[in-house]
Amino acid sequence: MKNMDMDAWMESIRANRKRVAIPIMTHPGIELIGRTVYEAVNNGKVHFDAINALNEKYPSAACTVIMDLTVEAEAFGASVDFPQDEIPTVVGHLVSDLSSVKALKEPDMSEGRIPQYLLANKLAAENITDKPVFGGMIGPFSLAGRLYDMSEFMMACYCEPETAGLLLRKCTSFLLNYCLELKKQGIQGVVIAEPAAGLLSNEGCAEFSSQYIKSIVEVVQDRNFVVILHNCGNTGHCTEAMVQTGAACYHFGNKINMLEALDACPTDSIVMGNLDPVTLFKAASPEDLRIATLDLLQQTSAYPNFVLSSGCDIPPHTSLANITAFYAALDEYNHAINVDRT
Repeated sequence: MKNMDMDAWMESIRANRKRVAIPIMTHPGIELIGRTVYEAVNNGKVHFDAINALNEKYPSAACTVIMDLTVEAEAFGASVDFPQDEIPTVVGHLVSDLSSVKALKEPDMSEGRIPQYLLANKLAAENITDKPVFGGMIGPFSLAGRLYDMSEFMMACYCEPETAGLLLRKCTSFLLNYCLELKKQGIQGVVIAEPAAGLLSNEGCAEFSSQYIKSIVEVVQDRNFVVILHNCGNTGHCTEAMVQTGAACYHFGNKINMLEALDACPTDSIVMGNLDPVTLFKAASPEDLRIATLDLLQQTSAYPNFVLSSGCDIPPHTSLANITAFYAALDEYNHAINVDRT
């Protein structure tokens, strides 16, 4: 499904009183097929099998890939730790000053695990043809922080602007090329995960994140391909900066007031969020998750552009009973709407 009209898809969501759900979720699929996180993040076929297993079991309005924020840093040469059943993490830092940033080579699409992630996206696009498939990649500020060390990079943004600016430009150039390559696989959009930008003020987010993301959006986003900007670090203080990117969709974490986020976003955008992936999806009882889901749906009922989602990637070892309860609550809400209408 390489040419789905995403403008029409978004309009169909806004025009329908029934809610749809797009949780950021792949790890439960890995467990469904009896594989490990390590296998899924290193093998594109296993990754796709996990996506497909979830697609066959649950009625998500779109499919998403693993939110792995180490792939791009590894392609640059960063060291990554790979637990068997947890998400990978970047170890140490790759650059530390202007000279090392100048020497940093922009990777091509053959580096690290990039080919395996491209394969997972390609297989998903080829085999899941009745709904959008959304790829994923890290945002430029979050990537720069992983290459430089986040605390040090935040200081560099203000104390060493030449160094910070050069690194952000190199990250953005690579991410643009990566996003274009993801788009070639036939997917319908990309989730750009920029959680570290939530550490910045609204002005800082605009300067060190949004302007760079906007340059990506302006190239890749069109009628058949949307950008979903995710920032689970935003507590409400930098939503304005997020909107400056021009992304078609915005995805928020559980720290934000969802009604305030909806009010701050354009009414023609799709706004997603924001049930806590840890305290609700993983740790709560199915009944508690059901109640929280219904509560969020009722609170947001006046906003036709709202899409129900988790606040971030649903973690490994989340109970399938909870995921079932989440979708059951969605069905319960939509059934009540139909009853009210009649």
